[in-house]
Amino acid sequence: MNINESAENYLETILILSHRLPVVRSVDIANELGFKKSSVSIAMKNLRGKQHIVVSDSGFITLTDSGRAIAEEIYERHQFLSAWLERLGVDPQTAVNDACKIEHVISRESFEAIKRNIRL
Repeated sequence: MNINESAENYLETILILSHRLPVVRSVDIANELGFKKSSVSIAMKNLRGKQHIVVSDSGFITLTDSGRAIAEEIYERHQFLSAWLERLGVDPQTAVNDACKIEHVISRESFEAIKRNIRL
């Protein structure tokens, strides 16, 4: 899965928004992340080009199978690492912020080893 951190964040955000909203649009992503709509538009074009999302004629954004797989993997890492750090006594906001950084750099092998050896 050769994808950069920014793309992973966008895919994860689309996944999260799709659980909260009936449809996801670029403006929803921009509002969620605090980015300009133009920046989100460029990112969506790149994700569409890599076939990680589909954008309908109405502007509704849907994850493809590959986009969903990436988003779910990143989201699982985020949830697990945040909970683990909090359990270790890290302030909840710090845990979320640190998990967001770690989730993008940790290898699949290391993450799976951590999951096998830590019970939440």
